Amino acid sequence: MSGQQFDNKIVQWIDDRLPVFSILKHSAVDYPTPKNLSYWWNFGSLAGVVLVIMLATGIFLAMAYAANTGLAFGAVEHIMRDVNYGWLLRYLHMNGASFFFICVYIHIFRGLYYGSYKAPRELLWAIGLVIYLVMMGTAFMGYVLPWGQMSFWGATVITNLFSAIPVVGDYIVTLLWGGFSVDNPTLNRFFALHYLLPFVILGLVGLHMVALHTTKSNNPLGIDAKGPQDTIPFHPYYTVKDLVGIGVFLLVYLAVVFFAPNFFGEPDNYVPANPLVTPPHIVPEWYFLPFYAILRAIPDKLGGVVAMFGAIIILFFLPWIDSSKVRSAKFRPIFKQVFWIFLIDCLILGYCGSQPPEGDIVVVGRIATAVYFLFFPTLWVLGKVEKPRPLPHSISAPVLKGGAAGHAAQPMEKA
Repeated sequence: MSGQQFDNKIVQWIDDRLPVFSILKHSAVDYPTPKNLSYWWNFGSLAGVVLVIMLATGIFLAMAYAANTGLAFGAVEHIMRDVNYGWLLRYLHMNGASFFFICVYIHIFRGLYYGSYKAPRELLWAIGLVIYLVMMGTAFMGYVLPWGQMSFWGATVITNLFSAIPVVGDYIVTLLWGGFSVDNPTLNRFFALHYLLPFVILGLVGLHMVALHTTKSNNPLGIDAKGPQDTIPFHPYYTVKDLVGIGVFLLVYLAVVFFAPNFFGEPDNYVPANPLVTPPHIVPEWYFLPFYAILRAIPDKLGGVVAMFGAIIILFFLPWIDSSKVRSAKFRPIFKQVFWIFLIDCLILGYCGSQPPEGDIVVVGRIATAVYFLFFPTLWVLGKVEKPRPLPHSISAPVLKGGAAGHAAQPMEKA
């Protein structure tokens, strides 16, 4: 027996034998959530919505795609011109990748600002970063599938980076290519992996949710809930809040899909891949640009590859690098300034990655790379020397402006 009682007899019969409805009720209805979550907490659920859109559109696109170097470019044009609503499916999928990364980047920086990576949420943070890494691999392989000029040359440049790894580098490149150059076997395996990895992401998201519900949600104050007075049920309070966020998000997303579908794209990718003609400026998708800038900032090829991957791997150690006991930047005045410097630095790196590596851009990129890596030892030092502001006694105290008993029955107005 599930222990839960439902009015619907069919639901009750199923739940007594397979407690799926009890699990959903516990996780999505009764789940106790801090009463002070802001709209910055919407971006996790928004990323989940985009993942579902990407899976659905990707499955339908795969039905009309041909993973062959002689047919791929034409297959994409066939989808755009001949398949019923194929243009819509492709634009939803193509722009969905960018909006997926927008949601995830905001989600990550929100976690950084409010200290959501600190104990006991270290594993939650690590799983989130693994999702991000798998997303990057999936997006890169998806970018190759249209088989335009930027697809081909982007694949050639990025896969060649692995050749810098001593001893095994050339074997890795040959394994990725399926031969001795980017060709038909490469496209085949990239298509297979691009189809598979979103389901891996889905599984990782499930683990992420289990870890979240085990350690409970962080909140803008960065303090733990002291009891029922600090929490409210997830439904209806945050389901309504999420629906508002989804509505606003879809307005922006669909505005891009219908009115500026190629805003995030590269014109060169509407030219069929030609191994004999190199584009004047090979540039990856915008969400890779900060790491591309770090790669180019180091003169040595191996050093650049190590720095690029190190820029992501170091994030896994953030819970132990940050030595402060206080989570939220609201109570850490110096860290708050350092955080905004770090965010601006990432944007500068993105701009540097989008420009040809010449002149002042090279110098700016190297300085921005140094600032990126200096952020982490700075966090450790700040934890030792910074004097944080006093923390409130509970979530309810600032939310309810004194925690008066007369206001306790109106959490929605004050949350």
